[in-house]
Order: sequence, then structure tokens, then C-alpha cells
Amino acid sequence: MRETAGVSEPHSHSHEHRPLADASVRTSRPNDAPAIGMVQAMVFRTAYAGVVPTSVLEEFDPDQFALSWRDAMANPPSPVHRVLVACAGEQIVGFAAVGPTADTDEAVPERSGEILVLAVHPDAHRAGHGSRLLNASADTLRGGHHGGMVAWVLESDKAAQTFFTVSGLEPDGAWRDRVVGPDGELAREIRLVAHLGPPE
Repeated sequence: MRETAGVSEPHSHSHEHRPLADASVRTSRPNDAPAIGMVQAMVFRTAYAGVVPTSVLEEFDPDQFALSWRDAMANPPSPVHRVLVACAGEQIVGFAAVGPTADTDEAVPERSGEILVLAVHPDAHRAGHGSRLLNASADTLRGGHHGGMVAWVLESDKAAQTFFTVSGLEPDGAWRDRVVGPDGELAREIRLVAHLGPPE
């Protein structure tokens, strides 16, 4: 679902006498939906291989994901919901979505927000895009006066767990089983949390 990313220094080059960063993160726009859908389909097919039935993997369709994201961006469920995209030049190679969390138990920092999804295209791994998305997500939640950050990760996705723990989130012992197949197949997720400081 999410990638382990090393951090590399971005390069720049001139274009009509204006520098263009090779790597950046920005707020999404509705016309980003097809690229976001493609990234999600590629990442989910990899992350959920061996976890969900093949019939479910085949339903991870870029066009369907794109329709959902276009609608979510046009009609966000709340003012807190935000979609961010990671770019290599002008190409979208990853995205993250943040929003309020439904988790209110005592293990979760007060007024926490949640990373609902963070995904980077497999061809763009280890270029720092995941770290930039995570930092931007934390800044977005901080700016919305959230005191903490929550992320749910597949228990089987050790790379995602490593990425988040290296970045400062820690598993708090909470877990949940989600139905992921037509015959009641389950996938276990674990929760990671972090406290956020005040906005810079």
C-alpha cells in the first residue's frame, strides 16, 4: 500500500529560464485523478497480492479509482480531507490522502488526523517521494490543528511498517481485520501513531 523510500537530493534544471524541481509535492487538482488512479491500482495490486483473492486484485481498476478520486476531490467529505500528489517534474508518481480519524480511543493522540492512503508508483521507489508525501501530510494535519497522526498498515506489509516507524510513527498494539474477499477473506491491519508538534 505504501512504499519504503530512501531520501535523495532533488535536482533542478532550467526551463525557459525558470528552475523546475525534479521532485515536489503539491495539492491535487481534479484533472490529476487519472494519474492518481493509475498509481493506486499499481500499488494496490502489489501490496495485496497474496492477501486478497485474484478476483479482487482484478477489480483494482485505474479508471474506477480515478472516478472515485475525482468525486472525492470535487466533493470532499469534510474541510479536513485533502489529497496531495508527489511529482517527478510534471509527472505524478505518488499521492497521499489525509482526513480526520474515526479512532478516538485513549491510545490515539487528541485531535488526531489520519493518513488514509499513501502510495508511490513502483517505478518511482527510493527517490524520496514517500518521505516528501509523509512530511507534507504531517504539515497539512498540523496546519489543521491536529495533535497526532494515525496510519493503518497491512500486517503483512513489512516495508510499509519500516517506512512509517523510521519516519517516527510507532505501532500502538491496535489491530483490525477487514473483509477483503467475496467469501469473507480477512486482511489484518495494524495501527501506527505519532504526536505532531505545533504548526511551524
